[in-house]
Amino acid sequence: MDKDDFYFAKLSELKQPVTFRISQLEGTRPKKSFTELLEKPELRFHGVQQSTLSDLYVTCQLVADNKPLTAPFRTSFKAFKNNYIWNEWITLPIRYCDLPLSSQITFTVWDIAGPRSAVPVGGSTFRMFGKKWTLRRGKHRLLLWPDREADGSVETTTPSKLGTRDEMGRLEKLVKKYERGDLPVSDWLDNLAFRKMEEIHAAETEKSDNLYIYIDMPRFNFPVIFSEPEAPAPSTSTSSAVPTAPGQPSTSTFSLSDSTHLWAIVDPEVARENPVEDKHRRLVRSHRSGPYDRELKPNAKIRDELSHILDYSPAHRLTSEEKDLIWKFRFYLTRDRRGLTKFLKAVTWRDAAEVRQAVEELLPMWTEIDVDDALELLGPGTVDSRVRAFAVRQLGRAPDDELMLYLLQLVQALKFESVASEQRSSRSAASVISYEDSGLADFLISRAVQNSVLGNRFHWYLMVEIALEDKVMAKMYGRVDWNFMQKILESENGAERRHAMLRQAELVATLAKRARDLRTSKDPRPKKIEKLRSFLADSKHGLASMQPLPLPLNAKYEVTGIIADKSSVFKSNLFPMLLYFQCADGSEYPVIFKDGDDMRQDQLVIQLFTLMDRLLRKENLDLKLIPYDVLATGPLQGMAQFVPSKTIAAIVSEHGTLLNYLRANYPDEGSVGTYGVEPGVIDTFVRSCAGYCVVTYILGVGDRHLDNLLLTPDGHFFHVDFGYILGRDPKPFPPPVKVCKEMVDGMGGAQSTHYARFKNFCFTAFTILRKSANLILNLVMLMVDANIPDIKHRDVHEQIQDKFRLDLTEEEAIKHFEALLNETSYFTAVLDRIHDLAQYWRS
Repeated sequence: MDKDDFYFAKLSELKQPVTFRISQLEGTRPKKSFTELLEKPELRFHGVQQSTLSDLYVTCQLVADNKPLTAPFRTSFKAFKNNYIWNEWITLPIRYCDLPLSSQITFTVWDIAGPRSAVPVGGSTFRMFGKKWTLRRGKHRLLLWPDREADGSVETTTPSKLGTRDEMGRLEKLVKKYERGDLPVSDWLDNLAFRKMEEIHAAETEKSDNLYIYIDMPRFNFPVIFSEPEAPAPSTSTSSAVPTAPGQPSTSTFSLSDSTHLWAIVDPEVARENPVEDKHRRLVRSHRSGPYDRELKPNAKIRDELSHILDYSPAHRLTSEEKDLIWKFRFYLTRDRRGLTKFLKAVTWRDAAEVRQAVEELLPMWTEIDVDDALELLGPGTVDSRVRAFAVRQLGRAPDDELMLYLLQLVQALKFESVASEQRSSRSAASVISYEDSGLADFLISRAVQNSVLGNRFHWYLMVEIALEDKVMAKMYGRVDWNFMQKILESENGAERRHAMLRQAELVATLAKRARDLRTSKDPRPKKIEKLRSFLADSKHGLASMQPLPLPLNAKYEVTGIIADKSSVFKSNLFPMLLYFQCADGSEYPVIFKDGDDMRQDQLVIQLFTLMDRLLRKENLDLKLIPYDVLATGPLQGMAQFVPSKTIAAIVSEHGTLLNYLRANYPDEGSVGTYGVEPGVIDTFVRSCAGYCVVTYILGVGDRHLDNLLLTPDGHFFHVDFGYILGRDPKPFPPPVKVCKEMVDGMGGAQSTHYARFKNFCFTAFTILRKSANLILNLVMLMVDANIPDIKHRDVHEQIQDKFRLDLTEEEAIKHFEALLNETSYFTAVLDRIHDLAQYWRS
């Protein structure tokens, strides 16, 4: 055996059950005094008061992370004569390889306290793994905490040993080293030492008031290191660890020098700073170089490197070399609006001097930044409120209609404000980082008070957050809404606006109760429709006619009632209501009201569709998208604008093809090349197909079938029902780009000029949206903590970034998208047909 070899066993290789022996109890148990017996006569029945040794027993249980891993085990009955000695082996129904690192065994010694009752003599909690993540082995002496049951929590109040060690504890540690072979063996001297230790043990026991329980863990020839079961198994084993008692487990151990495999071993130092790198950073960023750095300008090569770094996506991690380069040219970068977010990532926030220079000197010098960078600075990664306040000031330049596009995410960003302010109490008072209020809530309240439409949306976004289960955040959002209401009351017509919002809440509550009743009733659909109409028409509910009220879904419209005769109930599982609102200007606004469905995900998707439509229009590309309004009014309810249209499935069933449907509504017999349909209608169809093809690809919309693809009579194609996004899809092998055969046929086939225009529109739209990838990425990242099903606990940033393929040039990206467009899935047509059958039976 080479003396340089280190032999050990991996825990993941130990398939045997956890085994140990409860040996004996040592220490003097004092009897109760006469005074205590007079005060509590029932104490005379306790076992400790008897003349002989009482019938003690021990219970033990394996726990980890404050949760039990096994049921409690109890030692069998034993009649004691002179000493409390059990010598009983316990085998737990769990294998060593399945143990978590935080595993502990609780031991409680119990005494008789009368008929069918017991009291704890003492308890102790024993950790299975030592400080160096090795499985503890051999004999152990556990301190019993008197009159207490063992506490198996992570921060236990009954640890098996204290920081201070008595003489017996010191000698026992030396015995463990001796048994492991770490001390030299000398028989004649060892015998003398052990005899002397027995005398010390007896003397220590006599004078000590403590009780100790002794246990024996299996002794292995080599250390057993904690490792996860997923670690790859080495191919060879060099030795076997032999247990010292029958029934104890054995394992194999491995030599690092002979192993041909590599596996991960956790380094406890990995999270700590490398002192060499830290020294290098302080030398590179020395304040002495400050005056020189002010005038420093990069050469052509370094300028290209900096430009490449500034093009990184928001989630890209900078290397230490890139951070040092950015710091070196920090004064040069102050004129580049893209540079701020990368510079702040390069700052060492634990270094007071760096933070002071970055926030107090450089930040005020920086040029105005774009909205997407401002949104990134409001995310959870920014804790310094002065940086967040800078981002809020940049947002102040955005007009109300643009702010409305980001309002959903800005409301979510308030969560990170409260986290930053709560951390203030746990930080050092001398810390240079500021944890004061950055003013985001005040900014949003100010803009919401000025614009009633924006304020209406802001109020409903807050109401949904208040209704969620997180009580801490609900309280924070409640405080923001209360401040908002106070500011409204101070404004012009404030009382009227406040009253209108209360009426909106009453309207939503009434509709939600009716929707819940219809959903849970066993009536057939025609009966549900009849009940809904009679409910709406009943004057006592005040729904058929009402004072003008801003519609919660879109406060631009004032409604005066609901048209009962036109209202209906859909045939889907939740039976959503279709309500036709009468507007003050004489028009009608149809709304779908749902109860029992979380509409926050649909709300997010439609918001992003609206944003992407705006980005395309800024580049003079109108793809005829119609992102309808959606508003979640609670965690499991909401409303959406109803667009008069038909599903592709219904159109195919009634008209055979989409062209027949368009021809029936907008015929043009004299048209050339538009198949008897008005040219404008075909153009709208081609553009809208291309638009939704690109935006649904970017957001990874799944579960597409012919019942959630819709078409209006004038050619607007659009998607509904966004229960699966960011790559999730209940269907196997879903195509990344959603183009069904019916859409292609509606353009005249894959060889037609309209299909060629469709592809060109797709490529142009994809190219335009790639330029705004960071904005879309930051908006989605701000929603990670919103508890939306398809975003929660997922790496959404990676999902969307993969769609944009920012690593490709523009030409390569277009070729990539074209390849995806040409992909077809055999399963798509089959599963659409299965869904048709399901819909048939459902109706």
